[in-house]
Amino acid sequence: MKSTLLTLSLFSPLFGSMAAGAENPGNDKQQAPERPNVILIYADDLGYGDLACYGARGIRTPHVDRLAAEGIRFTNTHAVAATSTPSRYSLLTGEYAWRRPGTDVAAGNAGMIISPYQYTLADAFQHAGYTTAAFGKWHLGLGEKSGTQDWNAPLCATPADLGFDHHYIMAATADRVPCVFIEDGCVANYDASAPIEVSYRKNFPGEPTGRDNPELLYNLKPSHGHDQSIVNGISRIGYMKGGGRALWKDENIADSITAHAVDFIRAHSHEPFFIYFATNDVHVPRFPHPRFRGQSSMGLRGDAIVQFDWSVGQIMQTLEELGLADNTLIILSSDNGPVVDDGYLDQAEELLGEHRPAGPFRGNKYSAYEGGTAVPAIVRWPARIRSGQESDVLMSQIDWMASLVTLIGARLPQGSAPDSHDCLKNLLGEDQTDRPWVIEQSSNHVLSVRTPEWKYIEPNDGSPMITWGPKIETGNNPVPQLYDMKKDINEQDNLATQHPDIVFQLETILRKVRAGKLNP
Repeated sequence: MKSTLLTLSLFSPLFGSMAAGAENPGNDKQQAPERPNVILIYADDLGYGDLACYGARGIRTPHVDRLAAEGIRFTNTHAVAATSTPSRYSLLTGEYAWRRPGTDVAAGNAGMIISPYQYTLADAFQHAGYTTAAFGKWHLGLGEKSGTQDWNAPLCATPADLGFDHHYIMAATADRVPCVFIEDGCVANYDASAPIEVSYRKNFPGEPTGRDNPELLYNLKPSHGHDQSIVNGISRIGYMKGGGRALWKDENIADSITAHAVDFIRAHSHEPFFIYFATNDVHVPRFPHPRFRGQSSMGLRGDAIVQFDWSVGQIMQTLEELGLADNTLIILSSDNGPVVDDGYLDQAEELLGEHRPAGPFRGNKYSAYEGGTAVPAIVRWPARIRSGQESDVLMSQIDWMASLVTLIGARLPQGSAPDSHDCLKNLLGEDQTDRPWVIEQSSNHVLSVRTPEWKYIEPNDGSPMITWGPKIETGNNPVPQLYDMKKDINEQDNLATQHPDIVFQLETILRKVRAGKLNP
């Protein structure tokens, strides 16, 4: 590969046209028969290789496979980060999370990370006349300030302040307290007889923990960490007291989230709607409903993927019953790459067999290698998208905000979504022109530049392996790393010393993006 190819891609008219598209999101938009409903299905820790339509073994995902068969299956799509909170922040704001302090993996009592003054994807839909809703995992903070929330009263900062008309969410993830759902700013099914207290500093007197009371862990035991407050026979991260009948049961989380989303679709079937449907599957603790047990060959992790597929099927069935399926755009993806043992003794490693959660990629969740951010992405819209397509166009979730703004004919306020540009034609399968580059973020903020041909990982002196639990390569290396992604998709042969010119060009891209001087 000659270095001139990269130079041309960096400074070509194509690059300039992308920048122009970001500033004028209405440029060249194509009209659909009607404005579609839009459902963004965002799985948690679902790897590139975790779905049957992406080559998964030992598991069936018929509903997701049907989405792929009736739309586009993308093979080169990247989450913005290799962990949850920064990916979700970037998806909903169009801004790289590393630009803003405090966007790392959030505690359950974190204050709201997206400012109410930021323009979000939900704001755009709301201002365009859509009814908007968020269901499931949130993990972007609630309330004004970390650790000061009064969980027994209405919260002062919620998704309602970010453009969502309705929300039924988990404050963070299933492995972090508080283990209650928040519905429109208040704890759902609140139990006044069991007021809620939450701390990430110290336990409450007399409350059992997984560390001190392992005999109470009748559902799952921790493999590392996750040994603090106990809810539903599973110990968590953080300390919690109270909750009573508001506490969730892990085996019912998918049913609860899905039921609320289905009810919302039925209630708003006669008006355009936008749904952010963020499932808990397949994040730990994996504890799917008994009806999904044994449905895969991989134990609880595999069964949780089957449960996720069921949720997708329920959404699809509801759309079809209401006559909405043809003009509903569904985008399905994941917040980061997969992780096998992420803190609980659920036999995920022992039962993995030949299954490769990250598919052909090296690394997993947390990693700077491709397995950290390479994710499945499926798009279906029968009214406009031809079925049975596969696309290897290079695409980043950072661009979905500007792209969907174009789709609905909305306008971005000046300064909003600064890192997002209009790739709608990529998303709809109408253009196979690659993005010149995407930026990826590992869990310790190491940044990478991925082009259609190359992958550059900046030097870092950190440990080559995660030091606190999971058996995962970080991608850290004290020297620059450069991989030929056309010939070496598994990132084994570091070519940095052979191609210093390519390294320099990719370093230049990263330096300029960091400085805000090369925003598409």
